[in-house]
Amino acid sequence: QVRLVESGGGLVQAGGSLRLSCAASGRTFSGYAMGWFRQAPGKEREFVAAVSWSGDNTIYADSVKGRFTISRDNAKNTIYLQMNSLKPEDTAIFYCAARRVTDVSYHRYAYNYWGQGTQVTVSS
Repeated sequence: QVRLVESGGGLVQAGGSLRLSCAASGRTFSGYAMGWFRQAPGKEREFVAAVSWSGDNTIYADSVKGRFTISRDNAKNTIYLQMNSLKPEDTAIFYCAARRVTDVSYHRYAYNYWGQGTQVTVSS
């Protein structure tokens, strides 16, 4: 079992930045691709970004390309999501997810472990 704990959410004005972190613990983190998803009130959970185990491959939702950057530090069992130029429509609970293979996926059902989420609120 992998336990994922997100942090770094909060309230920010439009145009501002936040950096989310997701720390993994439990059984080995090794070989897992990781992703970020988000869920706004009344909407389905949607893909935001993902990074392969090696960090060489990253993918993004069109809505965040050029504004968000996903990265990972395998020595610290942690992944990050740097979010710049935030917009009110980015307001959501952001979830970290782990996938028991090395490469990325856009699909939430491809991920095996989930964190509890961290709230991000962007005011206009």
